[in-house]
Amino acid sequence: MAEPLLVVDGVTCRFGGLVAVNAASLGAQEGQITALIGPNGAGKTTLFSIISGFVRANQGSVHFAGQNVTGEPPYRLARRGIARTFQIVQPFYGLSVRENILVGAHLHHRKRDAALAVADQIGRDVGLGEMLDRAADQLTVAGRKRLELARSLATEPKLLLLDEVLAGLNPSEIRDIVPVIREFCRRGITILMIEHVMQAVMSLAEQVFVLAEGRIIAKGTPTEIVADPAVVEAYLGRGAAARLGARHGH
Repeated sequence: MAEPLLVVDGVTCRFGGLVAVNAASLGAQEGQITALIGPNGAGKTTLFSIISGFVRANQGSVHFAGQNVTGEPPYRLARRGIARTFQIVQPFYGLSVRENILVGAHLHHRKRDAALAVADQIGRDVGLGEMLDRAADQLTVAGRKRLELARSLATEPKLLLLDEVLAGLNPSEIRDIVPVIREFCRRGITILMIEHVMQAVMSLAEQVFVLAEGRIIAKGTPTEIVADPAVVEAYLGRGAAARLGARHGH
């Protein structure tokens, strides 16, 4: 198997006496969707923040596309091709949907016409085509989630970190956005996603890493993960694991 596009090796992050991430290692294979799951407070978002340059690790390394990018700031990592969404969606409410996406498009397109073309195309691709002129503060929760996704995609990433992009959505909204995520992976974007909606993880991810109390406690295919006793104990619970296993033929 080829070297993963992203390699996180032995990363530890402390905040005072709290060890948020403890010697965590994971990889994301190019062209695949990889999931990072685990209970609340496990350190998942902190690990994303380290990968994307918003938080500095105390130990360990992050390699991207064969380069050591440990400790690089977010703007340099964005230029390399790492983008992320945030768990708490905060669009620029004074701007239109199009203008919000334009912020991301300007990373690689200085000229406004070129950036506008990218923004409009991405807006259509994520299902916001009819809302491009609408003010961002008029969007529903699902619309704001799509906008957050679009703004990140407009930076033309090689690696996209999705932090609970499905959180707060109802089942039909989740059903609508899952194919959008799958389509962008099909187009060549490698995706690493934090997600609690296990049905989506089961249908999207090829590889799953489980983080609990800052440590990676398991990795494998979705089917292997729901059958892992340590994961059932730490996160899923027996009932949920049994339901997921049954639905996916385990």
